Amino acid sequence: MVFSSAAFLYFFLPVVLGLYFAAPDRWKNLILLLASLFFYCYGEPAYCPLLLVSSFLGYLHGIWIGKTRGTRCARIALISSIVTITGLLVFFKYTNFFIKNLNIIAHTKLPLLKIALPLGISFYSFQILSYTIDLYRGRAGVQRSFLNFATYVAMFPQLIAGPIVRYTTVEKELARRSHTLEGFARGVSRFVTGLSKKVLIANTLGELGDIFTRLEQPTVLFCWLTVFAFMLQIYFDFSGYSDMAIGLGRIFGFHFPENFNYPYISRSITEFWRRWHISLSSWFRDYVYIPMGGNRVPAMAWMRNIFIVWFLVGFWHGAAWNYIIWGLFFAVFLILEKCFIKRLLGRLPSFFAHLYALFFLTLSFAIFNAEGPGQGMAHILGMFGFRDVPLASAETIYYLKSYLYVFLVAVIGATPLPAAMIKKIRSRETGEKIINLLEPAANTGLLLLSTAYLIDGSFNPFLYFRF
Repeated sequence: MVFSSAAFLYFFLPVVLGLYFAAPDRWKNLILLLASLFFYCYGEPAYCPLLLVSSFLGYLHGIWIGKTRGTRCARIALISSIVTITGLLVFFKYTNFFIKNLNIIAHTKLPLLKIALPLGISFYSFQILSYTIDLYRGRAGVQRSFLNFATYVAMFPQLIAGPIVRYTTVEKELARRSHTLEGFARGVSRFVTGLSKKVLIANTLGELGDIFTRLEQPTVLFCWLTVFAFMLQIYFDFSGYSDMAIGLGRIFGFHFPENFNYPYISRSITEFWRRWHISLSSWFRDYVYIPMGGNRVPAMAWMRNIFIVWFLVGFWHGAAWNYIIWGLFFAVFLILEKCFIKRLLGRLPSFFAHLYALFFLTLSFAIFNAEGPGQGMAHILGMFGFRDVPLASAETIYYLKSYLYVFLVAVIGATPLPAAMIKKIRSRETGEKIINLLEPAANTGLLLLSTAYLIDGSFNPFLYFRF
């Protein structure tokens, strides 16, 4: 089940909301957990036990760490937690990748295992690890209720594709949280905004990628259009999902962290990663990069740390070499920016810094969107006319004109401009009243329009489900 589906919007969610708000406070977590398990089992029934087992292992390791805190046994418990949870993630997500590469290197013919990637395992594994690591560090309290802990791990708003919610963020709200009409309204508004971004913009841009795969004669212009469309699609797809998750969390009384902050206005690769998938980049910073010494080590060790972290960031996204290359691509630029590029850009007008960031981000997403390194390189060569393809064609111009309005809406929507305009209108008393009056009508209209698109169309994937 996905958020952008009629089954979720008009059956699952209304029933869960009715049961949740009708139940007394002591039953709310149970309702939320049962709803989350149903939500997960609806799409992945075979791997629902894995979710529960992972939750139980995280819970038991938390109890173990809590009872032995301050002793050597607590460290053993932490290592056991990391090995166990990471081991499950590696087995289900990367085993076939290792077998394939071993067959290539050693010329063996080992059979691939018949295992599918469990939905959300990359996200809920990191959430469990954040709990046990923070508990060991003394930054979190022991959760003695398995119900509460399982609710944290399996909570359906952020279960499948994040944001990665740390236990410390919702620790108090798991025990007690407030529900207000204002919070509910803000949650609904945020959810509808995310749904609209996903259905009306991301899905429409995704159609261009499908068209490109069916083209008999690609062109240089279409190669660029495809990458631009994918960059905007994945932003509106993933940030839209994060908006929906944050909105649902607010409805149920939780405050999830922001996950995006207009990343395409960045003036460097370093700034981009402070704005893109914030919960992931901050997770690797706090639980991998800093424990290795961060940048408070000699230069060579710092570079090693950067390469290790970004190798892992790329590998986290998928069991394929193009994701690893994508991560290492950013490692190189983060090092170069620290050494001299940022100083150079600081002497130039900000326009050139934006251009620099967007250019190399475009190349990175050509690698990211490929089926493998070879296809990624071929696409980049096509972008620069090295594949003996024409600059443009009548077909390319037709599709450019057909999708131009979507590109314009997406580009404007990827900047702070719309939010700044609304904020300026709200700054006046009359404007605040107008916005408050129009907002419910606008949300209703967007919900109905998104529903119409969902019923009429068939292209509705969530890109980050595969990670």
